[in-house]
Amino acid sequence: MDSDSVRGVNRRQLLGWGGVAAAGVVAGASLVDAQPSHADQAPTDPIPPDARPGGAYDRYVAKLAAEGKFSGVVLLSHRGQTVLSRSYGMADKEKGIANHEGVAFSLSSAGKPFGAVAILQLAQQGKVKLSDTVGTHLKGFAREVAEQVTIHHVLSGTSGLDGPDDDVQRVFQSRDEVHEYYERRARQAKLVGAPGAPDTDHEEAEVTISALIVEAVTGKTYWDYVQENIFERCNMTGSAFCTRPQWLTDEHIAHPYMKLADGGVVDAVRNLDKSSPDPNVLGKNPGRAFIDAPGDGGFATAPDLVRFARALGDGTVLDRPWADVLTAAKVPHGPASFGAYGIPVSIVNGQWNYQRAGGNPGVGANWDIYPYTGWVGVILSNRDGVPLQEMIGQEMQAITGAPVGGGSGG
Repeated sequence: MDSDSVRGVNRRQLLGWGGVAAAGVVAGASLVDAQPSHADQAPTDPIPPDARPGGAYDRYVAKLAAEGKFSGVVLLSHRGQTVLSRSYGMADKEKGIANHEGVAFSLSSAGKPFGAVAILQLAQQGKVKLSDTVGTHLKGFAREVAEQVTIHHVLSGTSGLDGPDDDVQRVFQSRDEVHEYYERRARQAKLVGAPGAPDTDHEEAEVTISALIVEAVTGKTYWDYVQENIFERCNMTGSAFCTRPQWLTDEHIAHPYMKLADGGVVDAVRNLDKSSPDPNVLGKNPGRAFIDAPGDGGFATAPDLVRFARALGDGTVLDRPWADVLTAAKVPHGPASFGAYGIPVSIVNGQWNYQRAGGNPGVGANWDIYPYTGWVGVILSNRDGVPLQEMIGQEMQAITGAPVGGGSGG
């Protein structure tokens, strides 16, 4: 039920699949701690002034919040230590609960990499091969899909599949209903392009198929598998695939504040009859989902996303060679950006940047990993109109010194 579109964000640049191998990274080192081979970048690199409390990025976010353009949490972490943490706005206006570090936010597409990690865990264990076709593990798909589309294709967004239009008005009432709906839609997807061809737009069916394979191999639901094998391993105690009843009652979950066509703003999860007029997510309301679709979404706190980012490279969720498979370049998206397994990666001011964003009405999320210097940046928001792309640019500038807008090359 979420969207690959964020207000004001270029789809290919920000939300497309991406990644690239961390060239120069020492084997066995953490992805967020490893140093480049350049002699002029010492292991004890200083904290840039713009990234410190009171620095340029801090002042920029505070100004956005003061102008009513940001509600949520931003966090900058360097080698596992918090450098900057700021919270603004309300998680639940009706109950008077303010946003803070312990509040979980809807991730939308920023949660898709959990599915890629889950598949690679199974590959690491020898339970699947990336060359396996869909039909190796799943039944009920069209013959050409079952025989031609591989796990690699669905993870890299190059499957050639196209699915039916989403019923954005549907209000779901159970986990089983959500699962049946997306499984059926995945089986209805048609092969409209050659599997493996570059520049195939990422499709919902690819994400669902990955999740269905996880379920077929492990005998667990996708949601339970990720909870046990990613969230719990990473000590992501504030993260979960929350249901709508939990969203309404748990004081540690941020509510999405959605702008309407008349200019008003409503709590989307408390107003399921209201819809977004934004053309990127037209007619949607994230509260209509009982639980996020298999392979998508989830809820996480900012510190939990830092834990996940570090766990990608320290052996917690994947052995180092398989972590490298996750981020190895698969498809070129631009002069300095590449497609991999779920994590867009770009070269920014001479260093790699691993990034994933997501958005929905009243929802904006992004996390960045700067593997050469050990930085992790998180932006989580719960209102419409947040300039997410601009915020990411300001974060990059503070950490790397790159000009705003000089990040992704595609």
